[in-house]
Amino acid sequence: MAQLTDDCFAFSGDLLPVDEALSLLTKRLTAVVGTETVSLSQARQRVLAVDVIARRNVPPYDNSAVDGYAVYHADLNADAETVLPVRGRVAAGHPLNGPAGHGEAIRIFTGAPMPDGPDGGPDTVMMQEDCREEDGKVTLLPGIKSGSNRRKAGEDVGEGDLILKAGTRLEPQHIAMAASQGLADLEVYRPLRVAVLSTGDEVFEPGCDLPAGAIYDANRHMIAAMLENMGCSVQDKGILPDDEDSIARALAEAADENDLIVTSGGMSVGEEDHICNVIRQSGELNFWRLAIKPGRPVGMGQVKAGDGRVVPVFGLPGNPVAAFTTFTLIGYPMVQVMAGQENCPPRRYAVVLDADYKKKKGRREFVRARLTGRDESGLPKAVKHGASGAAIISSLVGADGFIDLGEDTTQITAGTVVDFLPFSEVLR
Repeated sequence: MAQLTDDCFAFSGDLLPVDEALSLLTKRLTAVVGTETVSLSQARQRVLAVDVIARRNVPPYDNSAVDGYAVYHADLNADAETVLPVRGRVAAGHPLNGPAGHGEAIRIFTGAPMPDGPDGGPDTVMMQEDCREEDGKVTLLPGIKSGSNRRKAGEDVGEGDLILKAGTRLEPQHIAMAASQGLADLEVYRPLRVAVLSTGDEVFEPGCDLPAGAIYDANRHMIAAMLENMGCSVQDKGILPDDEDSIARALAEAADENDLIVTSGGMSVGEEDHICNVIRQSGELNFWRLAIKPGRPVGMGQVKAGDGRVVPVFGLPGNPVAAFTTFTLIGYPMVQVMAGQENCPPRRYAVVLDADYKKKKGRREFVRARLTGRDESGLPKAVKHGASGAAIISSLVGADGFIDLGEDTTQITAGTVVDFLPFSEVLR
């Protein structure tokens, strides 16, 4: 388990482009979680901690890819039917008892081991649809290539191959690969422990009566759900009042019990934005002024845990869309690295803008958009969805992802090909 440094978020400068922020994060952060061994049934969505090297070939022996007849290709007529006696039967799990000789066919079924014999044994399998068996003999059609329908040992995986790379977030296909090697368990990283909290006297828990001038806490539940999708162990620290003593106690407790703290609201410089002062007093605070819209300065800080660990604090904006956007772009890769997962930037896709759009120069804009079909060339079409405000949650609900517009872009017209970041790339 690695230890973060006190200055892992240090940055000096004005507006910071998103790509530079991501580069700084990936260079300065490292995995901070220990490892444990879990069974295959518990391994899905966990992050693999060590490379897995193949211990055996897959398949372990030459076998048939179809139901049919195993023969020596040299015994077949090139231009006419061939008739051979059927001398045995091979099914999966039941090898032929003895060698197969030239001049005979062996009835074989999918997955069954190819019989042994002279010259390496039969080398070709004729599908049963191309054969006729009568009175203990089989008639085979001409034209089949040598080696057809024969799966060779190790054609999928060879002994000694790297089959699963450390840092892989395990999905069903990875579980299948491990199982094919006879592995009953895997060494994985422990889930990243993340404390999530909100601040503000005006913020209330859903389900309660809402006083005048108050709002329900959407951000904390949204961010917790995003973290849980990533396999994190989330500790809900609730809503903190605008009181420095309460915030200081909550941050200290969260640091002792977690690897990362994610806050929402209270990160500005107003009189009631106390969380900044608390972080400064107990650790270090860096504001990253990201050149993005929606979004505003993102608080990146560190506090010391009782055991001496440096625990990062990621302070999100209070507006839900801004919080969603900054967590998607910055929090997602940050959590990936800290959790031991290989940093895999979410894939973007080419789409065609379905309407004209204007923006200011100097900020990278992430426009909530929905897909509306395809153009004549087959590319998906995307159109801005909902109002542009950083607090308009409905613009997220009806959208499929972000249109990604660069800092230098000011005006684009319908029909322009642009980058599109689907929510499905990060909300999984």
